[in-house]
Amino acid sequence: MHVKPSTHGTLDANPHRDPAQPEVLPVTHYENFPVASWLCPPRLRPPIAALYHFARTADDIADEGDDSPAQRLATLAAYQAELHATLAGPVRDGRWPAVLAPLARQQAAWALPVALLDDLISAFMQDIAFTRDQRLYPDRASLLDYCRRSANPIGRLLLHLHGVTEAQALAQSDDICSALQLINFWQDLSQDIPRGRHYLTEADCQRFGVPRPQLQSLQASPAALALIADNLAWAEQLMQRGAPLVHRLPGRAGWELRLVVQGGLRVLQRIRATGGNPLARRIKLGRADALPLLWRSLWM
Repeated sequence: MHVKPSTHGTLDANPHRDPAQPEVLPVTHYENFPVASWLCPPRLRPPIAALYHFARTADDIADEGDDSPAQRLATLAAYQAELHATLAGPVRDGRWPAVLAPLARQQAAWALPVALLDDLISAFMQDIAFTRDQRLYPDRASLLDYCRRSANPIGRLLLHLHGVTEAQALAQSDDICSALQLINFWQDLSQDIPRGRHYLTEADCQRFGVPRPQLQSLQASPAALALIADNLAWAEQLMQRGAPLVHRLPGRAGWELRLVVQGGLRVLQRIRATGGNPLARRIKLGRADALPLLWRSLWM
C-alpha cells in the first residue's frame, strides 16, 4: 500500500552491523511507498526501509536529472543487473552498494520475492519508453497491467513481510494498490499531460468523445469532465473492493492500511468537491484532512 512517507530519521537494517557494510539510508520522500512510522512494527522497519530505498533509487533514475531516455533505460538495466549480482553475493566496485547491499541482506532474511523487485524496474522502464514514444494505453486492461508492476508489488511485498499469503488477501491488496496508482494518475493530470504522460486510455477517450488535443490543452469540457468522473469512479470501485483487507492485517499494520485506504478515498472526494476538474490544478491533502481521515478509519 503506498502513500507519501514522512521522515523519521535513519533506519538501520542491523544495529550490530559490520561497519564496512552500507547502512540503510534515511526515509525521506517517495510517493509510492508506505510510511515507515511508529505504526510500523520495529522488526519490519529494516526490510521496509531497504525496499523503500530500492524503489526510490529506481524512481530517481527514471525521473530525475537531465539524462536522455536511452541513458535512463541503460542505467536502470545496469541497476537491475547489479541487484541480481548483489543478491548472489558481495559485489566489488558496484554503483549502488548503499542501496543494494542492505536490500540483499533483507532479501536473505525475509525471502523477499525477487520477481516483484523486477516488476518494479520493468514498470519504470515502461514509463520511460511510453513517454519517449508518446505511446498511449489502449484500454483499462493495459493500464492495469502497468499498475500490476508499478504499484501492486509494494502491497504484495508488505503482505509477505506480515506472513499473509492467502489468494483473497493478495487480490484485495492488488485492488488497493492499483486504485492508489490510478488516483495518483487522476490527481496529477494537470502535471502529467504537459509532460507527455498519458494515462487516460484510448478506449475511454473515444467512448466519451474527448480528442487528445483537447486534453493536451487541459480544456475542461463537459465530455472531459465526464471522462474523468468515470475514471474516478473506477478507482473508487477498486478501492472499495480491496478495503476489507484492513481487517485481515493485525495490529498497527491494519490501522496504517486504514489510513492509506481512506487517504485515497479522501483525494477522490476532494477532486469531486472542486468540480471534478484535476486538469486545472493538482488536488492534494492537507492538515484539514487529518481528522476526517482518522474518523473514517475508526469506522471501517
